[in-house]
Amino acid sequence: MARTPQDVTDTELAILQLLWDQGPATIRQLTDVLYPSGGTAHYATVQKLLERLEAKECVTRERRAAAHTFAAALDREELIGRRLESMAEKLCGGSLTPLLTHLVRTQRLSSQERQNLRTLIDELDQTTKPRTGRR
Repeated sequence: MARTPQDVTDTELAILQLLWDQGPATIRQLTDVLYPSGGTAHYATVQKLLERLEAKECVTRERRAAAHTFAAALDREELIGRRLESMAEKLCGGSLTPLLTHLVRTQRLSSQERQNLRTLIDELDQTTKPRTGRR
C-alpha cells in the first residue's frame, strides 16, 4: 500500500524554500540564514526540523562530509500540487475548476501570464485528443 505523503509545517517549509533557492546546505548554514543571531537552541531546532523532513522523505542527507549536507528531495511543484489538491478536496469536492477559476478571476494576470495559460491549455488539448491517421 502506498504511503500517503505528509504535509510540511510552515517552519519546515521555510527550510525547504532555502534548500530550493540556495541548494544543499549544512545545519549551520541553514541556521545562520533562518536565525542570524541564533545560538545552540536555534541550531538544535533546525536539526530537529531537518530530521522530521528526512522522516517525511522531503530532504536527503549526505553523510560523507564532516558536517552533514541536506538537499530537498521534494520539489516545489510537487508540494504545490499536494497542497492545491488537498485544498480542492476540502473546499470543492476534489474539483480543481472552482479553485483555478477563482485564482484566475481575482488575480491580475499580465498579458504574458494569460498567454502562457492559453498555451498550456492548448498543449493539454493536443495531448488528450485521439490521434487519427494511418499506421
